[in-house]
Amino acid sequence: MPLNAKIALVLDMVARAGRTPYHEMTPQEARASYEKSASVLEIATAPMHSVEDLQLPTRDGASVRARLYLPVEPQWSEPLPALVYFHGGGFTVGSVDTHDALCRMFARDARCAVLSVDYRLAPEHKFPTAVNDAFDAYAWLHAHAAEYAIDETRLAVGGDSAGGTLATVCAVLARDAGMPPVLQLLIYPGTGGHQQTESHRRLAQGYLLTAPTVQWFFNHYVRDVSDRDDWRFAPLDGTHGAPDFRGVAPAWIAVAEFDPLVDEGIAYAQKLHEAGNEVTLVRFDGMIHEFFKMGGFVDDARRAQAQAAQALRTAFGTGD
Repeated sequence: MPLNAKIALVLDMVARAGRTPYHEMTPQEARASYEKSASVLEIATAPMHSVEDLQLPTRDGASVRARLYLPVEPQWSEPLPALVYFHGGGFTVGSVDTHDALCRMFARDARCAVLSVDYRLAPEHKFPTAVNDAFDAYAWLHAHAAEYAIDETRLAVGGDSAGGTLATVCAVLARDAGMPPVLQLLIYPGTGGHQQTESHRRLAQGYLLTAPTVQWFFNHYVRDVSDRDDWRFAPLDGTHGAPDFRGVAPAWIAVAEFDPLVDEGIAYAQKLHEAGNEVTLVRFDGMIHEFFKMGGFVDDARRAQAQAAQALRTAFGTGD
Protein backbone atom coordinates (compact mmCIF):
# COMPACT_ATOMS: atom_id res chain seq x y z
CA MET A 1 0.00 0.00 0.00
CA PRO A 2 1.15 3.59 -0.53
CA LEU A 3 1.67 5.93 2.37
CA ASN A 4 -1.57 7.28 3.76
CA ALA A 5 -2.08 10.72 2.19
CA LYS A 6 -2.23 12.53 5.52
CA ILE A 7 0.81 10.64 6.80
CA ALA A 8 2.66 11.80 3.67
CA LEU A 9 1.68 15.37 4.56
CA VAL A 10 2.99 14.88 8.09
CA LEU A 11 6.33 13.64 6.78
CA ASP A 12 6.49 16.58 4.36
CA MET A 13 5.79 19.03 7.19
CA VAL A 14 8.51 17.44 9.31
CA ALA A 15 11.00 17.67 6.43
CA ARG A 16 10.11 21.31 5.72
CA ALA A 17 10.45 22.24 9.38
CA GLY A 18 14.10 21.22 9.30
CA ARG A 19 13.97 20.02 12.89
CA THR A 20 17.25 18.79 14.34
CA PRO A 21 17.05 14.99 14.61
CA TYR A 22 17.16 13.50 18.08
CA HIS A 23 20.45 11.74 17.46
CA GLU A 24 22.10 15.14 17.00
CA MET A 25 20.74 16.44 20.32
CA THR A 26 21.57 15.82 23.93
CA PRO A 27 18.98 13.70 25.75
CA GLN A 28 17.79 16.80 27.60
CA GLU A 29 17.32 18.70 24.33
CA ALA A 30 15.51 15.75 22.78
CA ARG A 31 13.13 15.49 25.75
CA ALA A 32 12.28 19.18 25.52
CA SER A 33 11.71 18.88 21.77
CA TYR A 34 9.44 15.85 22.16
CA GLU A 35 7.46 17.46 24.98
CA LYS A 36 6.89 20.51 22.78
CA SER A 37 5.77 18.58 19.69
CA ALA A 38 4.04 15.53 21.15
CA SER A 39 0.54 17.01 21.25
CA VAL A 40 0.54 18.81 17.90
CA LEU A 41 -1.43 16.12 16.03
CA GLU A 42 -3.21 14.62 19.04
CA ILE A 43 -6.92 14.18 19.57
CA ALA A 44 -8.68 16.55 21.97
CA THR A 45 -8.20 15.63 25.61
CA ALA A 46 -11.18 13.77 27.02
CA PRO A 47 -12.67 15.01 30.32
CA MET A 48 -12.21 12.71 33.29
CA HIS A 49 -13.94 12.40 36.64
CA SER A 50 -10.50 12.74 38.24
CA VAL A 51 -6.82 12.83 37.33
CA GLU A 52 -4.33 12.32 40.15
CA ASP A 53 -0.54 12.38 40.08
CA LEU A 54 0.96 9.79 42.41
CA GLN A 55 4.44 8.87 43.62
CA LEU A 56 4.97 5.10 43.48
CA PRO A 57 7.72 3.30 45.39
CA THR A 58 10.41 1.36 43.53
CA ARG A 59 12.54 -1.58 44.62
CA ASP A 60 15.68 0.58 44.95
CA GLY A 61 14.08 3.00 47.42
CA ALA A 62 13.33 5.74 44.89
CA SER A 63 9.92 6.70 43.53
CA VAL A 64 8.40 7.33 40.13
CA ARG A 65 5.53 9.56 39.13
CA ALA A 66 2.38 7.97 37.80
CA ARG A 67 -0.90 9.52 36.70
CA LEU A 68 -4.19 7.82 37.56
CA TYR A 69 -7.16 8.58 35.33
CA LEU A 70 -10.66 7.72 36.51
CA PRO A 71 -13.30 8.29 33.81
CA VAL A 72 -16.22 8.00 36.24
CA GLU A 73 -16.81 8.41 39.95
CA PRO A 74 -15.43 5.41 41.88
CA GLN A 75 -17.99 2.79 42.88
CA TRP A 76 -16.61 0.26 45.32
CA SER A 77 -19.59 -1.99 44.63
CA GLU A 78 -18.62 -2.03 40.93
CA PRO A 79 -14.84 -1.61 40.72
CA LEU A 80 -13.32 -0.54 37.41
CA PRO A 81 -10.84 -2.53 35.35
CA ALA A 82 -7.55 -0.74 34.74
CA LEU A 83 -4.88 -0.35 32.09
CA VAL A 84 -1.30 0.18 33.27
CA TYR A 85 0.27 2.19 30.44
CA PHE A 86 3.92 2.79 29.54
CA HIS A 87 4.72 5.64 27.14
CA GLY A 88 7.03 5.37 24.17
CA GLY A 89 10.21 7.33 23.55
CA GLY A 90 13.12 4.92 23.17
CA PHE A 91 13.57 4.73 26.95
CA THR A 92 15.09 8.22 26.66
CA VAL A 93 12.28 10.72 25.98
CA GLY A 94 8.55 10.92 26.73
CA SER A 95 6.47 11.25 29.88
CA VAL A 96 2.98 11.00 31.26
CA ASP A 97 2.44 14.48 29.81
CA THR A 98 3.35 13.49 26.23
CA HIS A 99 0.82 10.64 26.35
CA ASP A 100 -1.91 12.38 28.32
CA ALA A 101 -4.45 12.58 25.47
CA LEU A 102 -3.91 8.94 24.50
CA CYS A 103 -4.38 7.72 28.07
CA ARG A 104 -7.52 9.82 28.49
CA MET A 105 -8.89 8.27 25.30
CA PHE A 106 -8.26 4.76 26.63
CA ALA A 107 -9.93 5.60 29.94
CA ARG A 108 -13.00 7.04 28.24
CA ASP A 109 -13.40 4.57 25.37
CA ALA A 110 -12.35 1.38 27.17
CA ARG A 111 -14.36 2.39 30.25
CA CYS A 112 -11.47 1.74 32.59
CA ALA A 113 -9.05 3.42 34.93
CA VAL A 114 -5.62 4.13 33.46
CA LEU A 115 -2.36 4.29 35.41
CA SER A 116 0.25 6.01 33.21
CA VAL A 117 3.76 5.39 34.50
CA ASP A 118 6.64 7.88 34.32
CA TYR A 119 9.37 5.25 34.52
CA ARG A 120 12.89 6.62 34.85
CA LEU A 121 14.71 7.46 31.62
CA ALA A 122 18.14 6.85 30.13
CA PRO A 123 20.94 7.75 30.11
CA GLU A 124 20.60 8.79 33.75
CA HIS A 125 18.94 5.44 34.46
CA LYS A 126 20.25 2.55 32.41
CA PHE A 127 18.72 -0.85 31.66
CA PRO A 128 17.02 -2.54 33.46
CA THR A 129 15.71 0.42 35.51
CA ALA A 130 12.75 1.06 33.19
CA VAL A 131 11.77 -2.62 33.31
CA ASN A 132 11.93 -2.67 37.10
CA ASP A 133 9.95 0.57 37.40
CA ALA A 134 7.28 -0.78 35.04
CA PHE A 135 6.75 -3.98 36.97
CA ASP A 136 6.95 -2.24 40.34
CA ALA A 137 4.15 0.10 39.21
CA TYR A 138 2.02 -2.81 38.02
CA ALA A 139 2.58 -4.68 41.30
CA TRP A 140 1.74 -1.54 43.27
CA LEU A 141 -1.59 -1.13 41.50
CA HIS A 142 -2.39 -4.81 41.98
CA ALA A 143 -1.75 -4.42 45.72
CA HIS A 144 -3.58 -1.09 46.12
CA ALA A 145 -6.38 -1.49 43.58
CA ALA A 146 -9.17 -1.70 46.17
CA GLU A 147 -8.24 1.72 47.57
CA TYR A 148 -9.20 3.27 44.22
CA ALA A 149 -12.23 1.08 43.46
CA ILE A 150 -10.23 -0.84 40.88
CA ASP A 151 -10.62 -4.58 40.22
CA GLU A 152 -7.19 -6.20 40.61
CA THR A 153 -8.40 -9.25 38.66
CA ARG A 154 -9.01 -7.11 35.57
CA LEU A 155 -5.72 -5.35 34.92
CA ALA A 156 -4.16 -4.91 31.49
CA VAL A 157 -0.71 -3.70 30.47
CA GLY A 158 -0.07 -1.59 27.42
CA GLY A 159 2.37 0.72 25.75
CA ASP A 160 3.67 2.10 22.49
CA SER A 161 7.14 1.53 21.04
CA ALA A 162 9.56 1.21 23.99
CA GLY A 163 6.50 1.24 26.23
CA GLY A 164 5.26 -1.80 24.31
CA THR A 165 8.52 -3.54 25.15
CA LEU A 166 7.97 -2.77 28.83
CA ALA A 167 4.35 -3.94 28.65
CA THR A 168 5.12 -7.33 27.15
CA VAL A 169 8.00 -7.95 29.58
CA CYS A 170 5.70 -6.90 32.42
CA ALA A 171 3.12 -9.43 31.22
CA VAL A 172 5.66 -12.24 31.60
CA LEU A 173 6.87 -11.04 35.01
CA ALA A 174 3.28 -10.65 36.22
CA ARG A 175 2.44 -14.18 35.10
CA ASP A 176 5.37 -15.49 37.11
CA ALA A 177 4.31 -13.43 40.14
CA GLY A 178 0.80 -14.89 40.12
CA MET A 179 -0.98 -11.69 39.11
CA PRO A 180 -1.33 -11.96 35.32
CA PRO A 181 -3.00 -9.22 33.30
CA VAL A 182 -6.03 -9.99 31.16
CA LEU A 183 -4.43 -8.37 28.09
CA GLN A 184 -1.16 -7.00 26.81
CA LEU A 185 -1.86 -4.11 24.42
CA LEU A 186 1.27 -3.63 22.33
CA ILE A 187 1.41 -0.70 19.92
CA TYR A 188 4.32 -1.03 17.46
CA PRO A 189 6.45 -2.62 20.21
CA GLY A 190 10.21 -2.85 20.03
CA THR A 191 11.13 -6.50 20.52
CA GLY A 192 14.46 -7.11 18.77
CA GLY A 193 17.94 -6.65 20.14
CA HIS A 194 20.00 -5.69 17.11
CA GLN A 195 17.64 -4.08 14.55
CA GLN A 196 18.70 -6.42 11.74
CA THR A 197 15.32 -7.09 10.12
CA GLU A 198 14.53 -6.28 6.51
CA SER A 199 12.15 -3.50 7.58
CA HIS A 200 14.91 -1.84 9.59
CA ARG A 201 17.01 -1.76 6.43
CA ARG A 202 14.21 -0.81 4.03
CA LEU A 203 12.73 1.93 6.23
CA ALA A 204 15.93 3.26 7.78
CA GLN A 205 15.34 6.84 6.59
CA GLY A 206 12.38 9.00 5.68
CA TYR A 207 9.62 7.59 7.88
CA LEU A 208 9.98 9.65 11.08
CA LEU A 209 11.79 6.98 13.13
CA THR A 210 15.24 6.65 11.56
CA ALA A 211 18.01 4.12 12.05
CA PRO A 212 20.43 6.62 13.63
CA THR A 213 17.77 7.71 16.13
CA VAL A 214 16.94 4.11 17.07
CA GLN A 215 20.60 3.43 17.82
CA TRP A 216 20.93 6.74 19.70
CA PHE A 217 18.01 5.76 21.93
CA PHE A 218 19.29 2.29 22.64
CA ASN A 219 22.93 3.27 23.12
CA HIS A 220 21.76 5.59 25.89
CA TYR A 221 19.69 2.83 27.49
CA VAL A 222 21.92 -0.26 27.48
CA ARG A 223 24.90 -0.54 29.78
CA ASP A 224 26.93 -2.47 27.20
CA VAL A 225 26.30 -4.56 24.11
CA SER A 226 25.46 -7.66 26.16
CA ASP A 227 22.24 -6.00 27.35
CA ARG A 228 20.95 -6.25 23.79
CA ASP A 229 20.79 -10.03 24.28
CA ASP A 230 18.78 -9.81 27.50
CA TRP A 231 15.17 -10.91 26.95
CA ARG A 232 13.95 -7.92 28.97
CA PHE A 233 15.40 -5.66 26.27
CA ALA A 234 14.71 -8.00 23.36
CA PRO A 235 11.75 -10.29 24.13
CA LEU A 236 11.79 -11.56 20.53
CA ASP A 237 15.35 -12.79 20.27
CA GLY A 238 17.07 -12.14 23.60
CA THR A 239 18.70 -15.27 24.98
CA HIS A 240 20.05 -14.13 28.33
CA GLY A 241 17.60 -15.18 31.04
CA ALA A 242 14.92 -15.94 28.47
CA PRO A 243 11.77 -17.38 30.07
CA ASP A 244 9.16 -19.78 28.78
CA PHE A 245 6.57 -17.65 26.97
CA ARG A 246 3.73 -20.13 27.38
CA GLY A 247 0.71 -19.01 29.35
CA VAL A 248 1.20 -15.25 29.13
CA ALA A 249 -1.72 -12.85 28.74
CA PRO A 250 -3.55 -12.60 25.42
CA ALA A 251 -1.92 -10.02 23.19
CA TRP A 252 -3.35 -7.37 20.88
CA ILE A 253 -0.48 -6.13 18.72
CA ALA A 254 -0.62 -3.17 16.33
CA VAL A 255 2.10 -2.69 13.74
CA ALA A 256 2.47 -0.01 11.05
CA GLU A 257 3.35 -0.80 7.44
CA PHE A 258 6.02 1.91 7.13
CA ASP A 259 7.59 1.46 10.57
CA PRO A 260 11.14 0.09 10.90
CA LEU A 261 9.79 -2.01 13.81
CA VAL A 262 7.09 -3.72 11.73
CA ASP A 263 8.98 -6.97 11.08
CA GLU A 264 9.93 -7.53 14.70
CA GLY A 265 6.37 -6.81 15.82
CA ILE A 266 5.05 -9.42 13.41
CA ALA A 267 7.74 -11.90 14.45
CA TYR A 268 6.94 -11.37 18.12
CA ALA A 269 3.26 -12.02 17.47
CA GLN A 270 4.28 -15.29 15.80
CA LYS A 271 6.52 -16.19 18.75
CA LEU A 272 3.67 -15.71 21.22
CA HIS A 273 1.31 -17.67 18.96
CA GLU A 274 3.75 -20.56 18.62
CA ALA A 275 4.00 -20.67 22.43
CA GLY A 276 0.26 -21.34 22.50
CA ASN A 277 -0.95 -17.87 23.40
CA GLU A 278 -3.94 -15.97 22.06
CA VAL A 279 -2.70 -13.23 19.73
CA THR A 280 -4.46 -10.64 17.59
CA LEU A 281 -2.10 -8.95 15.14
CA VAL A 282 -3.32 -5.90 13.21
CA ARG A 283 -1.19 -4.28 10.51
CA PHE A 284 -2.22 -0.72 9.75
CA ASP A 285 -1.41 -0.08 6.11
CA GLY A 286 -0.02 3.28 5.07
CA MET A 287 0.94 4.15 8.65
CA ILE A 288 4.27 5.04 10.28
CA HIS A 289 5.74 4.80 13.74
CA GLU A 290 4.03 7.12 16.25
CA PHE A 291 0.80 7.25 14.21
CA PHE A 292 -1.35 6.41 17.25
CA LYS A 293 -0.56 9.92 18.49
CA MET A 294 -1.77 11.59 15.30
CA GLY A 295 -5.50 11.07 15.76
CA GLY A 296 -6.23 14.78 15.59
CA PHE A 297 -5.12 14.85 11.95
CA VAL A 298 -5.11 11.27 10.62
CA ASP A 299 -8.52 9.59 10.40
CA ASP A 300 -7.02 6.09 10.29
CA ALA A 301 -5.23 6.80 13.57
CA ARG A 302 -8.57 7.39 15.27
CA ARG A 303 -9.88 4.15 13.80
CA ALA A 304 -6.83 2.34 15.16
CA GLN A 305 -7.44 3.85 18.59
CA ALA A 306 -11.03 2.62 18.45
CA GLN A 307 -9.85 -0.92 17.68
CA ALA A 308 -7.42 -0.83 20.59
CA ALA A 309 -10.13 0.42 22.96
CA GLN A 310 -12.44 -2.35 21.73
CA ALA A 311 -9.75 -4.93 22.47
CA LEU A 312 -9.54 -3.61 26.02
CA ARG A 313 -13.33 -3.65 26.47
CA THR A 314 -13.47 -7.23 25.26
CA ALA A 315 -10.70 -8.30 27.64
CA PHE A 316 -12.31 -6.44 30.55
CA GLY A 317 -15.80 -7.67 29.73
CA THR A 318 -17.16 -4.13 29.65
CA GLY A 319 -19.33 -4.54 26.56
CA ASP A 320 -19.26 -3.46 22.92
